[in-house]
Amino acid sequence: MNEKVKQLAQQAKEIKQSKAAKANRRRRLIKTFAIGLAVLLVLLCSVLWWGYKNRTSIFHWMRGEIEINRAKYPILGIDVSSHNGDIDFEKVKSDGFSFVIIKATEGENHHDPKFDTNYDKARAAGLKVGAYHFFRKKTDGLNQAKNFLEMVGWRKLDLPLVVDIEDWSNDEKIQDDRTQKHLDAMVDNLRSRGHQVMVYTNGDGYKKYIKDGQININLWLCAFKDPDKLRHIPHQVQQYSHWGRVSGIIGDVDLNVFNGNERQWEKWLQDLVPYQVEDSYINSDSTVTNDSDIYIIHDEL
Repeated sequence: MNEKVKQLAQQAKEIKQSKAAKANRRRRLIKTFAIGLAVLLVLLCSVLWWGYKNRTSIFHWMRGEIEINRAKYPILGIDVSSHNGDIDFEKVKSDGFSFVIIKATEGENHHDPKFDTNYDKARAAGLKVGAYHFFRKKTDGLNQAKNFLEMVGWRKLDLPLVVDIEDWSNDEKIQDDRTQKHLDAMVDNLRSRGHQVMVYTNGDGYKKYIKDGQININLWLCAFKDPDKLRHIPHQVQQYSHWGRVSGIIGDVDLNVFNGNERQWEKWLQDLVPYQVEDSYINSDSTVTNDSDIYIIHDEL
């Protein structure tokens, strides 16, 4: 009887050991598979990222990139800010670009630290130069106009003053009608000083602030589409990529194209009003919100 019990116990032990061995083999197999899958995913992601960053043609669709028909749209440009670092504008010009729009200000008190340097170097390189202001939706439009004009100062610009209005990285809780009021105030103030004005925005912003807002103005449209597919939206400049590679600039840069041929480009430039900011305005100690002849807006921020 004892011998039989021992045999049964031994059999049970062997069965238990066999199950444990199978479980260990299964765990090792799963672990090996998981490691192999992880390595494969890392390699795949590395290949995709390399193609994405290095602009390999097979990956262009991932970035929403388009090819511009230079025969129909020969005038290319870039827009830059301090985020683009030190720029060799001579190389930019030699790379086939005709204009640059430089960030000057943001909100009511931010000045881009590279604006002065970028302006001087771009002008010296022979590029047509413009300046833009990033519009903060929660900030008074007149104070933003003052900030923009004070930064631009005496500088000669070839392109309209640009107000960049977009929802991305902006104040999401601000209502559209309030944004529209302060955008109108800023645009009207800049125009009252003798400036042509251009608004930068995307398709959604166009519907909210330009088309629906009924602003009759030059438009710089952000749209990653063939220019021929944007004929239903009247605009002068199109931003068609955030990932351009340009000689003289390290890393990605925004690419733009004028919506027309060389003759239309020259005519547009000639039709723009020369830029002369009033010295009395620049040196005034009064705030723009006292500019009652232009706009007074009372509301809660």
